Amino acid sequence: MNKPLAVGLLALALAGCASSQPEQPFTLTLAHINDTHSHFEPSDTRLTLNKKTVYTRIGGHPRLLSYANVLREQAAETDQPLLFLHGGDGWQGSGYFKLNEGTMNADLLSRLQLDAMVLGNHEFDLDNQRLAAFIQSVEFPVLAANLDASEDADLQAADNLTPYVLYAFKGNKKKRIDSVADAGKSPVVAVMGLVLEDMPEIASHTGQVRFAQEIATAQQTVNTLKEQGVKYIVALTHLGLDRDQRLAEKVNGIDVIVGGHSHSLLGDFSNLGWAKEAPYARQFNNPDGLGQTCVVQAGKFAQAMGQVSVSFTLDGRVERCEGTNTLLADKVFYSDIRRQDKHRLPDAQQQLMAKTITELPNITQIDEDDALRAHIDEQYRPALLKAYGKVIGHVPLPLAHVRLPIANKGSQVAPLVAASQLYWVNTPEVQSITGRRVDFSLVAVGAVRNNIEPGELKEGNVNLEVLPFVNAMSLVSLTGHQMAGLLLETVNGSIGAEAHSGKLPYGAGLRYTFNETSRGRGYVARMEYLHDGQWQRIDPNARYQVALTGYHASGNDGWNTFYEAQKVATDRLDLAYVEGNLTVFPVARLGKSKQGAIEVHYQNQALDCQQSGVTCNADARAFIDYVQARRPILTALPESGVKLNRL
Repeated sequence: MNKPLAVGLLALALAGCASSQPEQPFTLTLAHINDTHSHFEPSDTRLTLNKKTVYTRIGGHPRLLSYANVLREQAAETDQPLLFLHGGDGWQGSGYFKLNEGTMNADLLSRLQLDAMVLGNHEFDLDNQRLAAFIQSVEFPVLAANLDASEDADLQAADNLTPYVLYAFKGNKKKRIDSVADAGKSPVVAVMGLVLEDMPEIASHTGQVRFAQEIATAQQTVNTLKEQGVKYIVALTHLGLDRDQRLAEKVNGIDVIVGGHSHSLLGDFSNLGWAKEAPYARQFNNPDGLGQTCVVQAGKFAQAMGQVSVSFTLDGRVERCEGTNTLLADKVFYSDIRRQDKHRLPDAQQQLMAKTITELPNITQIDEDDALRAHIDEQYRPALLKAYGKVIGHVPLPLAHVRLPIANKGSQVAPLVAASQLYWVNTPEVQSITGRRVDFSLVAVGAVRNNIEPGELKEGNVNLEVLPFVNAMSLVSLTGHQMAGLLLETVNGSIGAEAHSGKLPYGAGLRYTFNETSRGRGYVARMEYLHDGQWQRIDPNARYQVALTGYHASGNDGWNTFYEAQKVATDRLDLAYVEGNLTVFPVARLGKSKQGAIEVHYQNQALDCQQSGVTCNADARAFIDYVQARRPILTALPESGVKLNRL
């Protein structure tokens, strides 16, 4: 976006102020996905069908394209308007992204024939030069109304980044237009993008981009669109379900919010052995008491697609909003997650499962798109298979990664990651350059991105899938009092009805109990660390050495206690490899840029993970070393160390 938002909106408003849209009944269908995170391949999954546990694969981009084409065909046959939208965070999450960065995402998302995508926080994981290249190469508009890139050298010229996009419809046929005046008598739908107002505190590389308040910008944008004559407004957001619902209740004039960020698979999936989440297509009253806004979101990892149908009154208000999320399943079922030939169900049972699925509203069996499947296999898959490297261990049983403990059964992967980091920083090799003995380690559950499946475990499974973010390791001290504050802010920030649960901490050498006292709020009831083989209560006044990634040691992702503890001075050490040698980078203090991004000020040489010869994947290296040295047969630890007593 070349100009600040206000200038662009004013120009568009003046261009269309003489236009008016006809009053006529109108129904719009929105197909939507979000948080696909480079899951171009399908995901292994467990389902309960006819009271039987079965395993299959769901989603993936070839299957998304097949289902989108089915919806397009249906819309064409009935001459109904349809838009296909992406709620952000297409980046990160798989080995494909690590190898191809944004280029494969641009290629495959364009092949999905999206009508618009909003920027997610993970689109800022690399640098703005590569983000700008992605934005300019995709074949659909990228949206962000509350983002001002006018001072950013890389993004200021990205003319495909825009506050909103307008589509005029004649039945099923649509046309992108510059103003309502270009639509004639055709109904016009505006899709505006909203990104996280606190993006610099969450994303790694926001450069000189400025982010405005979500609610204020949304209302300003809606007002301008209404003044131009737009009757139908969709907000495509990457804010999370809580903020989407607040947006619906604080802003007048948004008809539908298509969201992302919180990975919310809205709807009741208990018929498949999955969770029952908040209702799909729930409507919220606007502050004026007249309008209503419908809110939808479609899960994660390209596993499902949402489809919502919105009917409007003659004066443009939402009259009906209904639909569902649909899981996109393969047509073959197995008795074991390993899906070997010997585990394949007999034909009679295959047919029974298929018949059961036809009777369920929230899952369908669909083949992958042949052309997209072949394109991935020929263009990208060979390099991925080569990059996985050597075998470091074996996994006898699936290791599940769930963010919030359910009945105190939490992630089996995050505790192993924490254990690997505590082991690694206390090895003689690492201690010889740090001079420190670490008391415990912490891992934010969102830093772990995947389950670990049975079979061979290769290096690439770790650094391309489980821990893909390329993090330095940090050693920093906190008092027991500060530790209690950290647990309080991160757990409270994770357990709300639709909170962003990725900030929840798991640990090694540390265990804690948290009691929820009201919905989404509570207190730390117990906090202990392992000292000389015995669990001891943490002393509020004592200082403890903590190991964690540099990202969270800086206070990102809501771990604000670490930022506050290091604003003036710190004893922190960052660890990364320089020309293959583990190197210590002492930190002086933390600060913030004028855009609000957290900055690390080093005592001497700064750690620059983009510099040639510098490798900042110490977190993945720690896990690889841990498996090879201590757990070549990788199984779950006896306990996760996290106990949540929920209401």
